[in-house]
Amino acid sequence: MEKDVNGHIDDALLVITFLLGDAAFGISASHVQEVARIGDITPVHHASAEVVGIRNLRGRIVTVIDLRTRLSLGSVDSGPDNRILIVESMGEPVGLLVDCITDTISIQPGQLQAPPSNVPGYQGRNLLGVCYSGERLIALLDPATVLLPESTALRTMAGSEARQ
Repeated sequence: MEKDVNGHIDDALLVITFLLGDAAFGISASHVQEVARIGDITPVHHASAEVVGIRNLRGRIVTVIDLRTRLSLGSVDSGPDNRILIVESMGEPVGLLVDCITDTISIQPGQLQAPPSNVPGYQGRNLLGVCYSGERLIALLDPATVLLPESTALRTMAGSEARQ
């Protein structure tokens, strides 16, 4: 919590918003170490479909994950607006590939609502909440949950249960 110039405590959450296809998502800026351009990504053979590859980012090796694939929303369309959000997972930097960054917004505590209860299991577990930015609904992701190794197994199990 920070105090403003009048000494009032500001509980606002700073959120980086981005698109995955037509869907708008956000992630707390406190989780993002930096936003990077795509650059040179080296493919990793036999890696899961969501792993785009690895990238050397100023001496740090970063695994780049296609966030759309990770969330079962297809895959990121390659383009000049693509960005990588660098976050930390299990003590290592991980890059989340997104279609484009749209904005940085400030969310007041009362603006964030619980995710809808009818959002399917795996998808719902990845959300901290939802809020509006202008007329656009933003789904706030929980990067810790999205990047859990067992999330892939849970998603695979959920998909096979749905097909039965």
